[in-house]
Amino acid sequence: MGSSEPQRAPDDAHPAERLRVGVVAGVTVTKWARIWAERRPGTPLEIVPTLEADQLALLRGGSVDLAFVRLPVDREGLSLVPLYEEVPVVVVPQDHVITVVDEVSVSDLADELLLQDPDTVPAWRDLAVAHRGAPLPPVPATGSMGDTMALVAAGVGLVVVPMSVARLHHRRDLTYRPVTDLEPTRIGLAWLSDRTTPEIEDLVGIVRGRSARSSRGTLTPAQAPRADPPVRRAPAQRGGASAPARGARGDQGRRRRAR
Repeated sequence: MGSSEPQRAPDDAHPAERLRVGVVAGVTVTKWARIWAERRPGTPLEIVPTLEADQLALLRGGSVDLAFVRLPVDREGLSLVPLYEEVPVVVVPQDHVITVVDEVSVSDLADELLLQDPDTVPAWRDLAVAHRGAPLPPVPATGSMGDTMALVAAGVGLVVVPMSVARLHHRRDLTYRPVTDLEPTRIGLAWLSDRTTPEIEDLVGIVRGRSARSSRGTLTPAQAPRADPPVRRAPAQRGGASAPARGARGDQGRRRRAR
């Protein structure tokens, strides 16, 4: 009898010890983590909270295997699936004059001080500079978003953030209103294309709504399903306004073309 060489085990026979997932502030992954635990009980999902400024550095540096990121990002070397959009809101004290309306525009904020880098809200920056006819005053230094919210509550200034971030840092002395003429912020799921693993493919499938029986395949940036129905958050139950239903507008467009 001739000797035979040992057969190489398939990738799934040696699963990763864990899957590390970066999660930028405001993203809720509870549902996806629960489904993951049901399908991959032998591979723990490690959730790593990340700052928006650090989200790509952690991914490219190998601190996380994939990440829920706030777009836009540098896509070089990345596979990325766009997921959903968020309405930008301005956070104000409960007794602020803005609270008498349901929504505001950037022009309504021209006299206000935003407690953030002006370049993060360029439409407000340009309007505020033109309105004042002078450079903007310096922004007080804060150590965290929680510190910034405390300054807003104290009446020092306001802050424009995605709605989920406003909810995450909710306080009884603060509220928020949608800013109608700012572009929505977007959330996507990203990972390094050359480090794609079966575990990453499985989590991407879960986030995209694939069933456990669906076939698995590596996704590339070119294959990212921009036209697919986005993964959406549950409607807001307390305060504020929810993001507009973009799908409804798309349906109307298709009906008009069909006529």
